[in-house]
Amino acid sequence: MESDFPLRKIIHVDMDAFYASVEELDNPELKGKPVAVGGSEKRGVVSAANYEARKYGVRSAMSGYLAKKNCPHLIFVKPRYARYSEISKKIRSIFFDYTDLVEPLSLDEAYLDVTVNKKGNPSATLIAQEIRRRIFDELGLAASAGISINKFIAKVASDINKPNGQKTVNPEEVLQFLENLEIRKFYGVGKVTAQKMYKLGIFTGIDLKEKSLEFLEEHLGKSGKYYYHVVRGIHNSEVKPHRIPKSVGAERTFNENLSSEIFMLERLEHIANELDRRLNKSKIAGKTITLKIKYSDFTLNTRSKTLPYFVSDKALILETAKELLYQEELQNSVRLLGISLANLNTEKKKTEPKEDSVSVQLRFDF
Repeated sequence: MESDFPLRKIIHVDMDAFYASVEELDNPELKGKPVAVGGSEKRGVVSAANYEARKYGVRSAMSGYLAKKNCPHLIFVKPRYARYSEISKKIRSIFFDYTDLVEPLSLDEAYLDVTVNKKGNPSATLIAQEIRRRIFDELGLAASAGISINKFIAKVASDINKPNGQKTVNPEEVLQFLENLEIRKFYGVGKVTAQKMYKLGIFTGIDLKEKSLEFLEEHLGKSGKYYYHVVRGIHNSEVKPHRIPKSVGAERTFNENLSSEIFMLERLEHIANELDRRLNKSKIAGKTITLKIKYSDFTLNTRSKTLPYFVSDKALILETAKELLYQEELQNSVRLLGISLANLNTEKKKTEPKEDSVSVQLRFDF
């Protein structure tokens, strides 16, 4: 490795087409057919799609109308989040048989630190195989996994042999794996960042690695330092069993597009009520209020205001959201509104990570 830093054994487990797979599990007639969870052919957005639907270009966050256009025989199923949560808890109980260091990212994926584990098994690869086998045998669902020395590489690796597969990147393979990786496969690189990198001549990990820290910070801002380190295999974020949320929000997609501001204000009040419930439950306050507006043509607009003090009062949040609504003229009729609170009182002050805090000379058995 290019730098001395803590070597861990991290597994990233990612369920395959989780929502759709649960629907197929509960209704076997759906197996082998293209299925989309959420939306409908007239309204709404696809929350998840099974692999049969993905063959036709159906993707999450796609409009129901476009999904049906791409795949005329697509079957829409209403989401059942309570059921997905129930299954997710059973999956996590399997994880806890191996380690208490489990960091859920969502209902269908999590990081596990198995450097020291309850089974005394030195092989993270074998632990991942066993976990995936148990999820299939006990719950009838397929999972994929990535295994490596840190969370970043494990996350990237879990996507390599999907569905129903796993990929181990051993310590001595890390640098070559990252150098050969397409830049779009780097976790955190979305369409916008990828386009920026392409213009800078960065198409693979090796291209990224050739750029200096100063160059990356100049062109990619604060993210430049992150990309400079991860392409060198340096990512020291620990698996955190209790993730602290960075924002809390609520949103609604409407059955009919709204063009009347009176109706929008009414809906904002309902959304503020839901957000208030979540804030009270978590005892959270924040400084930054964001209004999310999605128009009928699916263009997205966000407007934010940061207050000099922490707020959790519904009336103040709603008043600020209304102010943001009137900030600019609406471009079109509106299909979705959302309010979120960020810059929370749960966030700790960041400290600079120590990239060379521990020197490890042994070769891990992965």
